[in-house]
Amino acid sequence: SQRLEMKAQVADAFVAKFQLTPDEMNLLRGTKDEPITEDFFKALGRVKQIHDDVKILLRTNQQRAGLEIMEQMALLQETSYERLYRWTQNECRTLTQESCDISPVLAQAMEALQDRPVLYKYTLDEFGTARRSAVVRGFIDALTRGGLGGTPRPIEMHSHDPLRYVGDMLAWLHQATASEKEHLEAMLKLVTIQGSVEENIQEVVGHITEGVCRPLKVRIEQVIVAEPGAVLLYKISNLLKFYHHTISGIVGNSAATLLTTIEEMHLLSKKIFFNSLSLHASKLMDKVELPPPDLGPSSALNQTLNLLREVLASHDSSVVPLDARQADFVQVLSCVLDPLLQMCTMSASNLGTADMATFMVNSLYMMKTTLALFEFTDKRLEMLQFQIEAHLDTLINEQASYVLTRAGLSYIYNTVQQHKGEQGPLSNLPSMDSVSLKVAMAQFDRYLSAPDSLLMSQLNFLLSATVKEQIIKQSTELVCRAYSELYAAVMDPSNEYKDPETILHRSPHQVQALLS
Repeated sequence: SQRLEMKAQVADAFVAKFQLTPDEMNLLRGTKDEPITEDFFKALGRVKQIHDDVKILLRTNQQRAGLEIMEQMALLQETSYERLYRWTQNECRTLTQESCDISPVLAQAMEALQDRPVLYKYTLDEFGTARRSAVVRGFIDALTRGGLGGTPRPIEMHSHDPLRYVGDMLAWLHQATASEKEHLEAMLKLVTIQGSVEENIQEVVGHITEGVCRPLKVRIEQVIVAEPGAVLLYKISNLLKFYHHTISGIVGNSAATLLTTIEEMHLLSKKIFFNSLSLHASKLMDKVELPPPDLGPSSALNQTLNLLREVLASHDSSVVPLDARQADFVQVLSCVLDPLLQMCTMSASNLGTADMATFMVNSLYMMKTTLALFEFTDKRLEMLQFQIEAHLDTLINEQASYVLTRAGLSYIYNTVQQHKGEQGPLSNLPSMDSVSLKVAMAQFDRYLSAPDSLLMSQLNFLLSATVKEQIIKQSTELVCRAYSELYAAVMDPSNEYKDPETILHRSPHQVQALLS
């Protein structure tokens, strides 16, 4: 009897180790409508365990029992996975609301299904399809119906304000993409397949977001093609670039279709922006206006600089990476400044020398002060400065000759400069005798007593006080240099002036002191 008892114990132990209880069998086989619970996974774990343990029997003389149990467990496993797959599939199909709660049981189901790659993949596809239609419906609702109870308001209410309209659509998609990634992370948090979880997430997010590409593209294209003006187009282009950068930061390049759509819209808005700028620039050349009477910048120049200022200001505040912004800047500046400079040169072509130089200095000065407020403009500022200096030289020479002519020294100074030894002494040349020189010097003294009375009228039109001072200072230096040459010639004995001190009673040093 003891032996029988022992046999019974061994048989019980054998059954406990290699067989499932009736409850466990019912859990795994369950009916179609029964929910899957925590206990199901425990029973499934038992099946796997028995399937592994039974291999020990195959090494003993109990091979037949081992093979039977193995076959029984394999069949049971397939039935269980089939049931789990059906349940998970139905569970995924219900996740079509905009907000989506991933239950812990669903995460466990995905963990179990990873042992059956085909079922695992089909389940992910089912989830992707359900979420894709939820996101598309959510997007269309956000556009046309707004939130619950009307807040936030429908995005299409702002379609009259292109920047806000595009910004709201992209912000909604950005948020939706991030949420869908979070849902997938929650669903696959227990999955342990090396390296493929991230790949699965990226692939499914790509599939989910693909559905919104068409409605998004149609709406943004409408905004861009309606040409809301260069500044708005530029802001929209930067906004698209920013969201492309941000969304790819969340999902890598997996949401390929969505990112491609945003990139296409970015390039389209940029293209139409540059078309708009080029059109504005070509209009400048169509009807070049004459410079205004005060030789200040023309109205076309002011308008274009205002446009440029707005574009560059929106560019400065944009959130696009630095290198992309710098490339844009160079293109914007050449698109606007080159035609502007051409327009100013054509506009000034029929003016006199001093008028032309004054008009050009004013126009270039306006361009320079506009650009000085922004980054990446150093090269352009240098070029403008060179051009300003070239026109300043003209004004300095014009002012100096204006003074010499009105102070009576122009003819005398020219004669001194052109005098050659073989012409004989200076004093013998026409209008260079002592009496003529004394008359001229009386006129020059009047200038010395009030140098500010001899200023070209054009200098008062200069917009920059600093530039005006620079011209007066440097032209006065030229006048002093001319006087020095004349003084040296009169004091030179070979020119045979008697008592030269009585003709020129001021030394160059004294003249310089009076004028500085």
